[in-house]
Amino acid sequence: MSAPVLAVSDLHTHFFTRDGVVKAVDGVSLSLDRGETLGIVGESGCGKSVTALSVMRLLPPQSGRTVSGSVVFEGKELLLLDAKEMRAIRGNRISMIFQEPMTSLNPVMTVGRQIAETVALHQDLPRRAALDRATEMLALVRIPDTRRRAGEYPHQLSGGMRQRIMIAIAMACTPTILIADEPTTALDVTIQAQILDLMLEMKERSGAAVMLITHDLGVIAETAQRVVVMYAGRKVEEASAKALFARPRHPYTRGLMTSIPRLNRALDESMRSTRLTEIPGVVPSLIDMAGGCTFAPRCAHASEQCRVAFPPQVEAAPGHFVACWNAAALPEMVRA
Repeated sequence: MSAPVLAVSDLHTHFFTRDGVVKAVDGVSLSLDRGETLGIVGESGCGKSVTALSVMRLLPPQSGRTVSGSVVFEGKELLLLDAKEMRAIRGNRISMIFQEPMTSLNPVMTVGRQIAETVALHQDLPRRAALDRATEMLALVRIPDTRRRAGEYPHQLSGGMRQRIMIAIAMACTPTILIADEPTTALDVTIQAQILDLMLEMKERSGAAVMLITHDLGVIAETAQRVVVMYAGRKVEEASAKALFARPRHPYTRGLMTSIPRLNRALDESMRSTRLTEIPGVVPSLIDMAGGCTFAPRCAHASEQCRVAFPPQVEAAPGHFVACWNAAALPEMVRA
């Protein structure tokens, strides 16, 4: 088998605050193969976005730092590169679509110029050729009247169009890896579907590998080949999408799945008054975390061992890894 295009090993990223050290990413390891879509899921505050920012080396320099671990891209250790070498990769070989396009786009530059700036910087094109490439990218992301739209500013575009601009910027240099951080946040359902279809189309066109960060398991089921589930800065489960949805082995993953509203349940008159299933409690503070499994306080299957030591990653089935002391003893999941 060929080596993965990206290999993250035992990554630890901390934020140093007045209240203490926030262990936002605490020993995460994952890999991304060429051409695949890897989904990373979990509640807000679980470390998904910080993992991506660590790969891109975009942590706030005043407070955030990757304190240990390894991020290898095409055989090159990114954490050892100097700022100039990293800039040559960021936005060129590895691109990222950020959560909120309105705060990611420059409000005083036209969208065409923002796309052209990326191409001119990384591919050393003259201004006219870069603007032509920007217009071409607008057409590829299905924005009509490209010449006129290229001269408009972000505030003149809808949320869906701004997200398409973000995709155009990210894909303009034909990257090897595209990191998409909640790319459909704040968009209505119809536009969400269009944006996801567009991302997958651009992926197929360029052959890029995609790291898709989301809290929406429905999006993961439709788009990802493999899934990493994170909780409180750690990876708790990893499997192919098919295996994960067929048999989730970690109580947290099960909790996420059972909390999804189901149409057949809503249509059943006898269950109209039934509350949605929820995971009790909240994600714990990442400052001075107690020993043991971080999910234990919210877990109905927790034992004394769970409160003493964090479980190791074990391969419960071929390619299916889980960090849970009691995974083998969990009852079969009841699906309504």
